[in-house]
Amino acid sequence: MNGLQRAALALTIIGAVNWGLIALFQFDLVAAIFGGGEQSAALARIIYGLVGISGLVLIPLLFKTDEAFSKQREPERVDG
Repeated sequence: MNGLQRAALALTIIGAVNWGLIALFQFDLVAAIFGGGEQSAALARIIYGLVGISGLVLIPLLFKTDEAFSKQREPERVDG
């Protein structure tokens, strides 16, 4: 997993937690932090947009095989 995918995963997790808070407690954390005034509301929309883009960036991970993940994590061994 490269740096862009890791950043996208972090933002996607933030979005998932936010949706969980909305569902369970009707509390929008992003809006509470960034939605105070007119400029802050624009910042909240930017955060929502970044979370949405992050979801799109992570779509290819759905189609990676387990072998592709294990090859990324384990360096090749050279017997000698």
